[in-house]
Amino acid sequence: MRTILPVTLVAVSLALAPAAFAVTAARHHHPMKAAPPALATASPESVGFSAERLERLTDAMHGAVDHNEVAGIVTLLARHGKVVSFDAYGKRSIAAGAPMTKDAIFRIYSQSKPLTGLAMMILFEEGKWRLDDPVSKYIPEFANLKVFAGLDKDGKPLTEDPVHPPTMRELVTHTAGFAYGLGADNYVDQQYQALHVLRSNGLKEMIDKIATLPLLYQPGTKWSYSASVDIQGYIVEKLSGQSLEDFMRDHIFKPLDMKDTGFTVSADKVSRFASVYAVNPKTSALVEVTPAMSPLVQDFTKPPPMDSGGGGLISTTEDYAHFCQMMLDGGEYRGVRVLSPASVHLMASDVLENTVVPDRGFAEGAFGGEALGFGVDFAVLKNAAKAGSLAQDGAIWWGGAAGTWFWIDPKSDLFFLGMVQRYNVGNTGDEGLSSLAQTLVYSALVDPKR
Repeated sequence: MRTILPVTLVAVSLALAPAAFAVTAARHHHPMKAAPPALATASPESVGFSAERLERLTDAMHGAVDHNEVAGIVTLLARHGKVVSFDAYGKRSIAAGAPMTKDAIFRIYSQSKPLTGLAMMILFEEGKWRLDDPVSKYIPEFANLKVFAGLDKDGKPLTEDPVHPPTMRELVTHTAGFAYGLGADNYVDQQYQALHVLRSNGLKEMIDKIATLPLLYQPGTKWSYSASVDIQGYIVEKLSGQSLEDFMRDHIFKPLDMKDTGFTVSADKVSRFASVYAVNPKTSALVEVTPAMSPLVQDFTKPPPMDSGGGGLISTTEDYAHFCQMMLDGGEYRGVRVLSPASVHLMASDVLENTVVPDRGFAEGAFGGEALGFGVDFAVLKNAAKAGSLAQDGAIWWGGAAGTWFWIDPKSDLFFLGMVQRYNVGNTGDEGLSSLAQTLVYSALVDPKR
């Protein structure tokens, strides 16, 4: 069986633990005022890896560049809080001939979602919302939502009342019934596209548009990728009194020393911003995609029309590594606490309702089945054997539309990050870079008890 694919993509060029999460022992320190130091490094053997076998990982990732599948790639593997592999290869820009560097800045698209989930959990542990609250408690505009029930003989939409109002639990697990506008195979997604929901002028305008549209299905009955994390961004703003950008800066990026993460690329950092590519289906050549070519490719040098918690962030490999390590360390990164261990536990647990009917129509599996669950804005590996994965039960993961991906495995006390800039790269090669990387990482972990 194939390993689980730790990247979740829809075929568009758009931004877009088991019940108990095994938190490793946190490194307890008093809060620090100075910025936390970067992750330490260690030899592969000191934390149970075979250096020789890790070369297979390096060779495979370099091979994707050499075979023109991606322009460049940065990967980072860490275990027990120590980086054992941090590699950059290929080009940041083919046209400019600029080499890929470890500090390259990437569009992380839907890999923004777990960071928005973190913002939500910070507010959760302050008592500002609960999983089974109705979403309309925080967004009154959603008080009268209807559910799409098909089209009449004249092509007009039919609607029905929801069996119950969408809940916050359903909102953070893509089971509330909201659409995304990524596909055009149903009436509701078509309306999301027609109203340019994801290109609204501010989150309030986005909310007002969604409030006029029916839900795609009855809340809590299925998993369907949606605009729910952008809706969460609006809730963060309402509950905190800050813009999503300001809240993330103050409560996530600064505490975790994520100095290159945000919604725009400043002028002094543009030289490190990696170009993004797509594959020409006729020639198989990589083609750089620019804002001038598609309205779906944001110009990150300018402030966005709205702060998209679902897909609007840029970041670096090292910045995102700080987030991953914080999750492994039970909510703390190098002495700076962002969440309590209990909040990390909940965020990374399967919180799906039992009413969700698994559907294998997305990515590598069916969320809500025996293999895969869903926590607060990322996937949870419930049963590795049934998923065909070498990772441990309780691993969590997500990815972005331009090919970035990560997974965090608390039982193995490791995380992996892969950063590329090519749309739909999850389908590169026979298995996909993300799935292949996961297989090679665990094949190299020859002494997991070390």
